Amino acid sequence: MNRFSKRLAASAVAAALAMPMAANATNGTNLIGVTAASRAMGGTDIGISRGAGSALGNPSLITGVEATEITFGGTLFMPNVKTDGGNPSKSYSSDADKFVVPAVGFATKANDNFYWGIGMWGVSGMGVDYRGDGTNPTNPATANYASNMVTNLQVMQMAVPLAYKTSGFSIGVTPLLEYAALDAQTWVDTNGDGNPDTFEGNGVSQVLEFGYNIGAAYTTGGLTIGAVYKSEIELNFKDQMQVARDALLGAACTGGPGSGCAGDMVLTQPAEIGLGVSYVMGPHTIALDWKQIQYKDSKAWGNFGWDDINVVALGYQFDGGNWTVRAGYNQGSNPISDQSPGPGGSGYGVNYFNLVGFPAIIEQHFTVGGSYDINKQMTLDLALTYAPEVSQTLPVSPAASVTTKHSQTGLTASLNFAF
Repeated sequence: MNRFSKRLAASAVAAALAMPMAANATNGTNLIGVTAASRAMGGTDIGISRGAGSALGNPSLITGVEATEITFGGTLFMPNVKTDGGNPSKSYSSDADKFVVPAVGFATKANDNFYWGIGMWGVSGMGVDYRGDGTNPTNPATANYASNMVTNLQVMQMAVPLAYKTSGFSIGVTPLLEYAALDAQTWVDTNGDGNPDTFEGNGVSQVLEFGYNIGAAYTTGGLTIGAVYKSEIELNFKDQMQVARDALLGAACTGGPGSGCAGDMVLTQPAEIGLGVSYVMGPHTIALDWKQIQYKDSKAWGNFGWDDINVVALGYQFDGGNWTVRAGYNQGSNPISDQSPGPGGSGYGVNYFNLVGFPAIIEQHFTVGGSYDINKQMTLDLALTYAPEVSQTLPVSPAASVTTKHSQTGLTASLNFAF
């Protein structure tokens, strides 16, 4: 790698560190893809190379780089979340409606068989902010209670993919360091009069933990078949969300009915398994992925009743020479289901906690995008993703329910440098 490309790689990493991270929700808590090319093709990245971005899609496919590739960019993520807060005559909009998700990657061919890289990507998160709805929970005329909640989960992964390729077969592993931050605040009743009177939380808790991705792929002619496994990563958020969990979950806390919710909040980045295939026919490429995000047996998400998500992604690409157009579709599933009544009625609080604080109910995405070769070394990638509005209603007491609506738009751009 020459001196200029080394400098460019260092600048890209510095830019990622300076960018704010996003709270978002697409396939559960995860982005459908971390690169513009992947997102434009429905999130497909298991059976098709995304260059440096394959570190988190399928590390064996960083072998798709011809020599050295550096990419940096990001996604402007715009969720639109509304809830009635348990009052069907009201509608409250979350102010957490614009975020920036960074993406920086580097991959290089060390020799004919061995490839390596490094990168940092925003990969997962979720958040709502109902502080601006203008309600006062101590005033019955305007009470909105727990819909005055604020939640913010942010997840970024720093990855070092290593891959080996021979005779059309490639295998790769990505050791990764995950950074996660969690914050939650809500109105609580501190004076015992039955009405929330104080907006409380324990501040932001931050965690660094290690995990890994393992991938394999086989290419023959225009056909590529890939498989990937992503490890579960346990995230122990110290003294986090005690107030919100006590107020809303009560008996659903780890210690059982009446135990309260003191202690750390343990969440996991859930394990994933996936298969993918792509086929190139002249200027046409078709890609198809299946993956399962395993929330059901993961800590906390499983306790909140989240189910596994099965995702099918389909993408198409037309290569026009120095320009490319892409389109795709992504179909997932809603992990949130009715948990009522639960032990001591705690399932009602779980429903509220899920649907108001962590509304991961998006199921499908429509995607388009393209690329333009600015010169022989530089390419601009663009993607637009749209998730149409979905709505879910769950009971929060024997006589009341809450309804939440959620839609999303995302704009992704990246500059790719090849040497």
